[in-house]
Amino acid sequence: MEHYLDRLTHRRVALIGDLMLDCYISGDVRRISPEAPVPVLQVSGQRSVAGGTANVATNLAALGLQVNVVGVVGDDDARQELVTLLATGGDIDCSSIVTIPGRRTIKKLRIIGAHQQIVRVDQEDTDLLAAEHEAAIIAAARTAIDACDVVVISDYGKGVCSDAVLSAVLAHARLRWKTVLIDPKRTDFSAYRGASIITPNRKELFEATRLPCETDAEARIAAERAQEACGAAILLTRSEKGMSLFPLDGAPLHLPTVAQDVFDVSGAGDTVIAVVAAAVAADIPLADAIRMANHAAGIVVSKLGTACVTRDELAASLAAENASPSVNDGRLLDWNDLVAQRWAWAREKLVVGFANGCFDLLHPGHVSLLRQAAACCDRLVVALNSDASVRRLKGPSRPVQDEGARALVMGAIRGVSAVTLFDQDTPLELITALKPDVIVKGADYTEDQVVGGDVVRARGGRVMLARLEAGHSTSRLVAVANRS
Repeated sequence: MEHYLDRLTHRRVALIGDLMLDCYISGDVRRISPEAPVPVLQVSGQRSVAGGTANVATNLAALGLQVNVVGVVGDDDARQELVTLLATGGDIDCSSIVTIPGRRTIKKLRIIGAHQQIVRVDQEDTDLLAAEHEAAIIAAARTAIDACDVVVISDYGKGVCSDAVLSAVLAHARLRWKTVLIDPKRTDFSAYRGASIITPNRKELFEATRLPCETDAEARIAAERAQEACGAAILLTRSEKGMSLFPLDGAPLHLPTVAQDVFDVSGAGDTVIAVVAAAVAADIPLADAIRMANHAAGIVVSKLGTACVTRDELAASLAAENASPSVNDGRLLDWNDLVAQRWAWAREKLVVGFANGCFDLLHPGHVSLLRQAAACCDRLVVALNSDASVRRLKGPSRPVQDEGARALVMGAIRGVSAVTLFDQDTPLELITALKPDVIVKGADYTEDQVVGGDVVRARGGRVMLARLEAGHSTSRLVAVANRS
């Protein structure tokens, strides 16, 4: 299904809902305050990201879509920060955002200690909008709908999606024959009648129907009750149980989760509706759209805090679905197959290591490095400089062995799971695509000198410096051979 991603470019989405700024302050907790029984956070970092409907916008933009955002903000510093994040987050048009003097931009501050949320502080005004502001939102939404391929309503219950706004947006979308998707917050789904797809989570579906929805059978009964009110297909996100699509006609589609590690589910619903909307805009069959969204959800919950999924990440996860998890035989793989294999290994919770070099005339020093590399991971990928790359680095007389021979020899070394080639002078582009958990280089480097080390560390991985075996080098072997 990864080929579908090419169809997303230049599609446009009209996005209406509650915009938020998500802020994070993180650090270490090592003691309790003497002033009160509360933890003391030693701050090590802070960041801000687009949240709520704004997170849907950044997810859409990360997939390559154009987004017209309609919502409200206050005339404050949080507004400026949020608009800047959106403006730099991709092809996102913020000109339809309504600024209301005296109203606060919604801001959620999360305090994180040792990767655990300690407290959340919300700053928001959720009073009903004045008639003039509702009229401004409706006018902006109609203009956005006229220019779009699909409509998304992201209702967080913060005031934008009022009765008047919902009614006007759904009526205009129907007039323009535009598909509408809604991420709901209301307990009365009849307000969403006119939408094509509604994407509640289990809690939201239960609150709307007062029916349990844990098992497949329970979820189907609850979805059917919701459909009586809204007349839309129900896409139910079920956390560790994956997701289920209940169409108006036909059998349900149940998909198990593809998530490997769940660090944070905040914003996962934003990612799901963004991917489904993008696929609908690109005329991708709904069943395939749901499968894409399921993969995207599995990726985003492995990230800490509100986040989005890139096209490359989604493509890799989709490709991994068709990769064999059993590959561990040193075979030569191209980059696409290797990235797919990397994510298949990730599903097995295997640690992926990476080593690179010319490896021209394999010698005991190489063998020692590879053994150390294999010992620090479950699957070791070795990237070889192509012949052209070796010539640029070593001179016209190298390599002694061509890339095919070097790959064959390397793949036969015990502990090497897969081999690949790269034509660039450094493996940075490959490392960025592969996202290994460990990079291994010789101890003649320092950690800050290892190409791609920053990429791996940013994902929580590490750089391992292998001890060197003195007295071994390919250049020395070539020199000795030339003298003889």
